[in-house]
Amino acid sequence: MASLSLRHIYKKYPGGVTAVSDFNLEVKDKEFIVFVGPSGCGKSTTLRMIAGLEEITEGELFIGDQLVNDVAPKDRQIAMVFQNYALYPHMSVFENMSFGLKLNKTPKEEIKRRVEEAARVLDITHLLDRKPKALSGGQKQRVALGRAIVRNPKVFLLDEPLSNLDAKLRAAMRTELTKLHARVGTTFVYVTHDQVEAMTMATRIVVMKDGLIQQVDTPQNLYDAPCNMFVAGFIGTPQMNFINGKLVKQGTDVYFNFEDVSVKLPEEKATAPELAEYIGQEVVVGLRPEAISDEASTVEANPDTSFDVAVDVTELMGAEIYLYLNIGETRLIARVSSRSKSRAGQNIKVNFDISRLHIFDKDTERCILH
Repeated sequence: MASLSLRHIYKKYPGGVTAVSDFNLEVKDKEFIVFVGPSGCGKSTTLRMIAGLEEITEGELFIGDQLVNDVAPKDRQIAMVFQNYALYPHMSVFENMSFGLKLNKTPKEEIKRRVEEAARVLDITHLLDRKPKALSGGQKQRVALGRAIVRNPKVFLLDEPLSNLDAKLRAAMRTELTKLHARVGTTFVYVTHDQVEAMTMATRIVVMKDGLIQQVDTPQNLYDAPCNMFVAGFIGTPQMNFINGKLVKQGTDVYFNFEDVSVKLPEEKATAPELAEYIGQEVVVGLRPEAISDEASTVEANPDTSFDVAVDVTELMGAEIYLYLNIGETRLIARVSSRSKSRAGQNIKVNFDISRLHIFDKDTERCILH
């Protein structure tokens, strides 16, 4: 098993294109690290540099204590699982899983033992004689994982391995991967653009944008304390509401004004020293959809934080309802109880849970206050 250390890693292509900039990350042994971000943010490129499939332009990459910049992929003791499974169509499942071991001249008995053990862990023992064309998408993915497991790698690299599966199977495979990680006790580095996968599986998440790390933290800390508007908007479904407005002081109280609404900040936020220089200035307030409640909520309404809104659209999600709301030109989404009686076209009163609001600098987009 191994830790992973990426120190000032850059990937530059001819023509001045920089795909990854000054990437620094220390991955502990047995961690489940997830790289997440929109398409083109550099997450797969970073994974491919760890695998040795992309050359590192600048910086140092260590697997354990070994500098591996110039080490061939086959000698890095890593195993990679690809988005498209990359199975050999003319080989059986057993042959696919054992192929890498045969190349390394592993004894036949050892190959058989490792393949059968991996098949048992992945519940694909009954598929060992089948060809890939006779397998479902989920079964192919398990075979691809099995081929990686039999090599006993120090680090598992997974590049969007669930993106070709349907929603139900993706959810099931998320659980299987989490259990697999606990069973094999190896370092996992996983790439996805799906923040639900990141939130449910990761020990820590690396949020990337334009080749740069935005924030590295546990899923809960990313959700509760995003460092900027990009992270706040990327993590969470539906995404955080962003409201443009102005901070105004009246006596000892501080209000956030937008449209013709005035929201009184709680005392602990109003007196925070970080906020002092922003009084009288325009800021952006972030409020998650679950922090906005309607009359079906058990949250007691506060006259300082209750407002009239127009319901534009409602979406029933089963256990909850998404309300799309308008306050003047400001658009908001609320995530409320399925008991809600709010309907499209109505004017209703909603309550903001202001203890959960975030305040961002309008120019830099960094978070001033949680």
